Amino acid sequence: MAFFSVFAAIVLEHVRPLRQPLPHYQRYTLFIQWLQRKLNAGEYSHGAIAWTLAVMPVLMGVWLVFFLLSGISPFLGWAWNVGVLYVTLGFKYFSDDAERIARLLRAGELDAARAQLDAWRGGDASAFSADDIARVTIEQVMAASQRQMFGVLLWFVLLAPLGPVGAVLFRTASILARRWASTQSRFGLFALRAFHVVNWLPARLTALTYAIAGNFEDATFCWRTQAPGWPEPEESVVLAAGAGAMGVRLGQSLNVGNETVWRPELGTGQAPDADCIDSAISMIWRGLVIWLVAGLLVVVAGWIS
Repeated sequence: MAFFSVFAAIVLEHVRPLRQPLPHYQRYTLFIQWLQRKLNAGEYSHGAIAWTLAVMPVLMGVWLVFFLLSGISPFLGWAWNVGVLYVTLGFKYFSDDAERIARLLRAGELDAARAQLDAWRGGDASAFSADDIARVTIEQVMAASQRQMFGVLLWFVLLAPLGPVGAVLFRTASILARRWASTQSRFGLFALRAFHVVNWLPARLTALTYAIAGNFEDATFCWRTQAPGWPEPEESVVLAAGAGAMGVRLGQSLNVGNETVWRPELGTGQAPDADCIDSAISMIWRGLVIWLVAGLLVVVAGWIS
């Protein structure tokens, strides 16, 4: 049942991808902002309480609906799985953004490409060169694939007996880590640590997937030697392996406004261009096919046994 839920949700998300702004994401954002205003007194314990209140009611609600629908009909439980997976996945609209940036770069429309990247990632990209735009876009799309697709799918499968609870757990933990990490206080530390635990395995399986889908030797070399220098531990694994698998150089310094932001170098080989953005997206989709084939083999083995 889990495999067919995943397959149906991926097909649905590919055929009819959600577009921003996402209503369910906006409502959840308002809820966690309200929690932050009420509970943020700058202490770690307050962040732990707020995280629990932001996550547990949602998980309980998702599981309860699954339990009730499955009791009525297994098909209804399956449909609920597909529906929740559909709204928690979100890689397609990010890959569309990346493809749009690649087209703008090929057309020489740097200002439009910078504006598109700004709208996607935030921050100031006004001083980015074409190489900078390509590098950051590849980094963004690789990170998005792990947060918006591979991590969601893995946790859905791991907690499949509870319905779509795993997918919702991963997405809510990801959202809270990104939203509350910028509070400049101890309040956001629990959200960061919780997501570190939730994201440890998905990040490494995503990196392994990139290695299989690309140059395995270079991917594992970059993963082993370069990942420890990147500030975000799980993201570093994904980006280093992805850069090595593609044979491109990511990271490096960026001109942000009037300042130069130093970042360690990831990967090997050439500086990326617009075509490398498309290659990154292709590698990610190949990785997804690898996951689907592995899942299908597990299903077939279960039928045979």
